[in-house]
Amino acid sequence: MKIWLDGGLRDAEAARVSVFDHGLTVGDGVFETVKAVDGRPFALTRHLERLTRSARGLGLPEPDLDEVRRACAAVLEANPMPLGRLRITYTGGHGPLGSDRGEQGPTLVVALGEAARRPDTTAVVTVPWTRNERGALAGLKTTSYAENVVALARAHERGASEALFGNTAGRLCEGTGSNVFVVLDGEIHTPPLASGCLAGVTRALTIEWTGAKETDLPLEVLRRADEVFLTSTLRDVQAVHRVDDRDLPGAPGPVTAKAMRIFEERAADDLDP
Repeated sequence: MKIWLDGGLRDAEAARVSVFDHGLTVGDGVFETVKAVDGRPFALTRHLERLTRSARGLGLPEPDLDEVRRACAAVLEANPMPLGRLRITYTGGHGPLGSDRGEQGPTLVVALGEAARRPDTTAVVTVPWTRNERGALAGLKTTSYAENVVALARAHERGASEALFGNTAGRLCEGTGSNVFVVLDGEIHTPPLASGCLAGVTRALTIEWTGAKETDLPLEVLRRADEVFLTSTLRDVQAVHRVDDRDLPGAPGPVTAKAMRIFEERAADDLDP
């Protein structure tokens, strides 16, 4: 396995990042996960635009996107596989053991792992912890993911593949690594970015391609929605057949099934929409 680290391809076993890297010591970094099908990345331009926005939000130097594209191409070429998870990680680099940044500049890592096609439906749980829609990291895709690790472990304990958060105002927000959509009276709705959710690339494409509405929704909407589905880079559009103890029989329902079909067809037509 070959990865890209700070300017070139390395054997994964030999690649080393400093134990003083700010991404490790304080979670000072941003990242993107890109779906790669037969060595071709999907929606790479949108992902790189979000990487830049996230870096800017943390106050990191803007990444050299030409280098990131070269790195992605080199890693994909060096590691052929039918379906891959391309991970771009960009951190504050070598720094002191506190919150102050060092002077050596950022670290860039691009790696690829094999992925499997997701099931058409899944189960989710809600968790008691909240997203802070007014926090400094709201809407940024940062490497500070420990909260998601804890919530996802709770979901797995309960036989689910995803955990859903409300925000501090009790409104529906997002999953640990997905955006959430609900169907009410035949219309598709998803929380607005003001809820604190991540501006998911798949979320944006789903809104554009299906006409879904951004709607401020109470968390309890999950108990009455006709259909629920998730979107993310590796899920695309995935129906939900259970929320906590509530079953949604027949998932994917007709509206979700249409959204799944539309997304699959449009994504096949354009790899960089």
